[in-house]
Amino acid sequence: MLIRAILEWDDEAQAYSATCPELNFVSSFGENREAAIANLKDTIYLMLEPIPDVLLEIPGSTQI
Repeated sequence: MLIRAILEWDDEAQAYSATCPELNFVSSFGENREAAIANLKDTIYLMLEPIPDVLLEIPGSTQI
């Protein structure tokens, strides 16, 4: 999967900001570009992590 990231320097935070517009503008920060990208990857993996099957079960439903 290819996901676009936008890297920008944030003067206020004195850090790089990495933002992903395709995923509801999820973002992360890092002291340098590499750290910002690594932190964004971690955030995206957590966001896209599969939901446990037990949370997807609907009481009284049957599978077809």
